[in-house]
Amino acid sequence: MHGNGIIASQQPIQQSTNQSKITLNDFTITPLQSFEIEARVLSVEHYSFGREAELSPVDLALGWGPMSDEAVLSKIDISQSNRFYFWHVNEFPIPRREIETNSANMHMIPADSLIEKVLESIKTGQRVKLSGYLVQVDSSDGWHWKSSLSREDTGNGSCELVYVKSAVVN
Repeated sequence: MHGNGIIASQQPIQQSTNQSKITLNDFTITPLQSFEIEARVLSVEHYSFGREAELSPVDLALGWGPMSDEAVLSKIDISQSNRFYFWHVNEFPIPRREIETNSANMHMIPADSLIEKVLESIKTGQRVKLSGYLVQVDSSDGWHWKSSLSREDTGNGSCELVYVKSAVVN
């Protein structure tokens, strides 16, 4: 079942960074690692209310490796809600761990209005190339939001928080 349907075979690339902090309104964005990904868009969710939406108006559920293969994806029901990504299968087309480690929900923080327009236009099924930083966001009132730095985790706290500097859609 692997093979010809895979559009993004490479795992996301993360590396340490010396990038300095970014100030955006009342938020301080601290780059934790540089981040690059090429993936298939499994689902898109737009947000317009709440503090998180001020920073991240779009969440993308992304898949790479076997989770970018249409033959595999045709056997998986995918949805998003309340900043989470969910999947369900009646029968596993690939092992459960491959689903968990080759897909993720990512909260997108656009670096500028042009990137925001690109992110807002993304549709399920498209191939995207994104680069920027996995970040932690802090506010002066003590609120914070931090990216996962692992592709191995699942559940609450496992989403990536991505400050997007480049976005290309195919």
